[in-house]
Amino acid sequence: MLNVQRRNSAYFVPWIPNNVQTAMCDIPPRGLRMCATFVGNNTAIASGPLQRIRNGFSEMYRRRAFVHWYTGEGMEEMEFAQAESTLNDLRDEYQQYQEAPVSTNYAAPRNKPKTTTATTTTPRDQQRKTI
Repeated sequence: MLNVQRRNSAYFVPWIPNNVQTAMCDIPPRGLRMCATFVGNNTAIASGPLQRIRNGFSEMYRRRAFVHWYTGEGMEEMEFAQAESTLNDLRDEYQQYQEAPVSTNYAAPRNKPKTTTATTTTPRDQQRKTI
């Protein structure tokens, strides 16, 4: 997997760290040589799965479907509103990165050395100040 990331490094954005996770299982299912899981994090999740989750959650919460089960177990209704707000914030964050301008020559920001400017006064300037 590391080779895949190295070969295709131009397609991975630097502002989403750890954007690829993989897991290999030593014991594969019957009839297969191996079992693997691949999870990639990119901004396409905002318009697909995340949008469906937000829509479903909003619809069910608006109808108060199943809320009585959760409140009966000790959860407060305010936590539902907070969860909806968190989903909206997550969508906004992904959208911000999706709309970010793409630069092919990305360079990490560097601290600029401080420059000092010296001011000099001429005798004429000093004469103006005294007038």
